[in-house]
Amino acid sequence: MYRACSTLEARAPTCGVITYDPATTPDLVVRSFFERMEERRWNAAEALVAPDAVIGFSETGERFRGDHFVAMNRADPEGWTITVVEVLATRDRVAAQVRVELPPETFWCAGFSTVESGRIVEGPEHWVTEGHAEPPQWRRPFTLTP
Repeated sequence: MYRACSTLEARAPTCGVITYDPATTPDLVVRSFFERMEERRWNAAEALVAPDAVIGFSETGERFRGDHFVAMNRADPEGWTITVVEVLATRDRVAAQVRVELPPETFWCAGFSTVESGRIVEGPEHWVTEGHAEPPQWRRPFTLTP
């Protein structure tokens, strides 16, 4: 659950950290993770990822340990916004569709996470850049767009 901070505590590392609440559902954990990233509440986002989690990017083959995953996102150049489009869950497995805008480009992430004890413990993320791939010629007769 979110811990509100007084003005005097605002710089403390635990300010705004989300702690495990047994009533927290896996879908809420994943949604909250992306929302904290958007808010640049790095400590709160990191609290939702197990330190030994493994999160991979299919496009590049990169794999990140949980405690480095948030740090990597924090180091990403500023200017982006995150919108959680949809989150679906079945027990501890969660699928999330997320849009990231960094003008002039828009990126889409389809992530599939496993959540245990209120923390993300693993999951691949599949990223694409909107409009960067030309459709194959053979599909054109079947598409709704020109």
